Order: sequence, then C-alpha cells, then structure tokens
Amino acid sequence: MSFKTIATAGNKGKRVRSDCHASVELTDSGGLQIDLQSKVKFMFGNDITELIKKVCSFFEIGNAKIIMQDSGALPFVMAARLEAAIKKVMKTEKEFLFDIIEENKFETGRDQNRFSRLYLPGNTPSLMLNAGLHKPNGLILDLEDAVAHDKKHEARFIVRNALRNLNFYSAEKMVRINQIPVGLEDLDYIIQHGVNLILVPKCESADQIKEVNDRIDQIQSKLKEPRNVWLMPIIESALGVIKAFEIASAAQNIVALAVGLEDYTADLGVRRTAEGSESFFARSMVVNACKATGIQAIDSVYSDVGNMEGLKQNVIASKSLGFDGMGCIHPRQIKVIHENFAPDSFEIEKSKKIVNAFIVATENGLGVVSLGTKMIDAPIVKRAQKVIDMAINLELLDINWREEFLAEKK
Repeated sequence: MSFKTIATAGNKGKRVRSDCHASVELTDSGGLQIDLQSKVKFMFGNDITELIKKVCSFFEIGNAKIIMQDSGALPFVMAARLEAAIKKVMKTEKEFLFDIIEENKFETGRDQNRFSRLYLPGNTPSLMLNAGLHKPNGLILDLEDAVAHDKKHEARFIVRNALRNLNFYSAEKMVRINQIPVGLEDLDYIIQHGVNLILVPKCESADQIKEVNDRIDQIQSKLKEPRNVWLMPIIESALGVIKAFEIASAAQNIVALAVGLEDYTADLGVRRTAEGSESFFARSMVVNACKATGIQAIDSVYSDVGNMEGLKQNVIASKSLGFDGMGCIHPRQIKVIHENFAPDSFEIEKSKKIVNAFIVATENGLGVVSLGTKMIDAPIVKRAQKVIDMAINLELLDINWREEFLAEKK
C-alpha cells in the first residue's frame, strides 16, 4: 500500500444511511481542524468530535484536517472509517478498539444447527445493525464477493469492529474471507476479535486449509485466551468438487463444507437452472464428503428472494440430498429455510419409535433391534437420536418424551 498525505474511507451520498465518510489530510501545523457534517450534529456533535479527537490522539496525530460526513453512523463505524483513512496516510500497527461487548463473548459448538447463514456485505454497516433480530443461525460478514476491490482495505476495519461491538443476538459470528492467499491477510482483522467461524471461499485443496490454520495458530499464539475458530470451506469449482473429501478431512476444526453454485456453474460454462440438474453431481459429492467425515453439508443460496414457494421446494430438495442447511441473501428467506430443514412430525414420530425400540431391546439384553418387520442397526439409531435431539433443541418435542414412554411401558 502506498501512503499519501490525504486519504478517505467510507460511503456518502443521499441513499447512504448508518454510515459515514472520513477524509484525513496530514498537515505540518495548525492542530486538528475538524469539519463535521451531520444531520445529528445538534444532538451528538460534541460526542462525535470527541471521538475523532480520541482516535487522532491514539494514533499520535496532532496536525490534520479531518472531514467527517455522517449519515447516522454508530461510534464503532465512525472509528473504523477514520482508522482506515489514517492507515492510508501513515504506517502504524496500533489498533483503535472499543471493548468487546458482553453479548459477543460466546463461543459456538462443532455440531450446532446451521440451517441458515445470512450474508451481509462487509462494507455496508447499515445492513448489519439489526440483522440478528431475524434469528438466522449465523451472520456472515462478507469480505469477498460482496465488497468492491478498492473497498476491501476499509471493509476489514468495519468487520473487525462489528465482531466486537455489533449485537449478533446469539447468531454464530461468521466471516467469509477473500480467496487464498489474500484471505490470509484478512485473518489478522478477525481471529482475535471474537469470530466463531471462517468461510474459506473457492477452496481447492487441503494445502489451502493448512495455510489458513497455520496463520490462525500464529495469531492465536500471541493471545492470552485462544478460542475455538471453526472453518467452513466453500467448494466452488470443478477441481474443488473432485477434491471435496480431501478438503473435508483436512483439519479437525472443519465443521462443514458449503457449495457455491454460481461460481461452480460458471467454471463448468453452463447456466444455473432452478431444476439443478447441472449441479447434482457437485452437490452429491459435497454431501458424501461431509457424511464420510462427520461434518455438516451446507447448500448454496437461493437467489430469487421474492419466490418463497420456490425456496421451499429448493430446501425440500436440498434436505432430501442430505444437506443440513443453506445460505440466504435476504432475511425473509430465514423462516422458510428453518421450517423446512427442521424435522417434520413424521420424522420425529419415526425417530421416537426407533429409539424406543432400541431402549426395549437393550433392557431385554437383545443384540438385535427390530421395529415391526424391519431390523434396525446402530447408524439408524444414531440418526434417529440426532433427529430427536434437534427436535428438542428446536422445541418441537418435549424434553421429557422418553420418561413418558418408560412410564407408559410400565
């Protein structure tokens, strides 16, 4: 990065909201000259000015012309924009950070439900602010395709600050980094700031996963309290599909594989269709790789945000192939995805019968479990128990269902 005496970061314009645009020009004298342009200047002008002074003092800037054009940005957004501009005009390793909020100090489990994950552009804070209220299983702050090339530098600061100060409302904190090797630089802005899961796009080899984990280990080694950081590689090419099992088994912290069908079909040179016949092989390969390694299989996004019936049928088809969840690009898709990936009443009742039959067989010392005329082996019982656990977690089944069964049997 070449350094200048004047630099900008952020967004401005009539349609911009919950954001700001910062301009920084270093000068030889004159102290801090702050030009604040904001519709809320009357109410919050002093607070915004003090924040600007605090950031400049932190970076030991005594002489500069600062223009802040505010469109209702939160403090963590303003600080991120100003820091991004400052780091274009001067070289420093220091980071201006607010304390991480208590709501964001949680970690997530390997096998938790990941029915939905909502993509949010990493350089558009207005779309992040209330996204957690829609209750997706995960919120993805996207540094890759959703961010223009010339905005990637400043997006990193927004994503970093959002991980610390945006309320995710218990949604898993996810970040999609850029394609390796550029994505390795993104890790410096997210690992130590509370990210739960990293999506690794356009993954084509186990070596790429090793590069990511090596960099994570380097960063974690400097922390007092290292955290679990899960990985979800995204398969988006013909080569990635062929190497799906290799990638799925590349590291212990891989909890899922996702498939990205827009890039995959582009790689094949074919058009993506609603029927999905052109991607059946790829999706099946990803699902089989996941089941063989005991991780979750996550399907691609459904891009027609206005077609809820089409989305429903897509989810049903996805679930029938063995997928455990899918991405979404609009909050309205979340409810449909959750309802149709969750166990239905038929699955729950069948699973109850299987587990109950297993209980009876175990009590009677039988080595063989049967339900009606069908024999039931261990994998089937395990799958049934997983359905029941999920149903209980989603409050579709009372936690005391087994006690009720045992009482009835007596």
